[in-house]
Amino acid sequence: MSTTVSEVIAATEQLWPSTGAESWDAVGLVAGDLDAPVTRIVLAVDAVLDTVDEAISADADMLITHHPLLLRGVTSIASDRYKGAVLTQLIRAKCALLAAHTNADVVETGTSGRFAAKLGLTDIAPIVAGENPDRGIGRTGMLPEAMTLGRLARLLGEILPATATGIRVAGDFDQVVQSVALCGGAGDAYLNDPAVLASDVYITSDLRHHPASEARENARLMRGPALIDVSHWASEWLWLDAAAEELRELLPAVTITVSELRTDPWDFAVVQ
Repeated sequence: MSTTVSEVIAATEQLWPSTGAESWDAVGLVAGDLDAPVTRIVLAVDAVLDTVDEAISADADMLITHHPLLLRGVTSIASDRYKGAVLTQLIRAKCALLAAHTNADVVETGTSGRFAAKLGLTDIAPIVAGENPDRGIGRTGMLPEAMTLGRLARLLGEILPATATGIRVAGDFDQVVQSVALCGGAGDAYLNDPAVLASDVYITSDLRHHPASEARENARLMRGPALIDVSHWASEWLWLDAAAEELRELLPAVTITVSELRTDPWDFAVVQ
């Protein structure tokens, strides 16, 4: 008996329960036949034309992504538009599409948990815990040893895949840090969270000018963290290997691979 799409859904529900997703999120099966067989899965952060081509070229029966394709409302899935083209190609190739987003963020081995583990943090706890105190948005913890902010930024450069925008830092290069708060993906909503404010440094992505400026000015008047802004895609790509390993344990008959394609949207930067 081959594994089916519905059995893959059951495995993802066991690993990343949809009940853990934010109310605004759109997780789960996006396209596909529940009874269709699955022998090969490709994991990626984004369902974009390149990762769809990769999955189809690999004869994958399912593409599992972190970011939902249909998170925001659409009025057309015509094939002359990106989302329509993606769905058209997947359906023609009989390749199902499933998203595990905030439900995969909150679990212990999710995006932020994986990021924290890669940094070797100890005493790990969520920034915002849910009903289960070990699960929630973001993570706080302690580096194995204190180091300068500049050294931490360079360490992140070794851990994260390279992107055009690199790593941006707000803080003194020689400032010594050890307590860390981090949030894989966009995390400026938590800049004023007590757990973040109590940390030496906050690592996240997509920090906008005004929230970042306000956080740094407040830190000059009161205690507050240095800021490190990394690529959204890179911070979440770290999770894919762990997700693949967990799926392999539950779906031993399925070949599961991780996309190496960079789907960070930026191609180059000019340093002035």
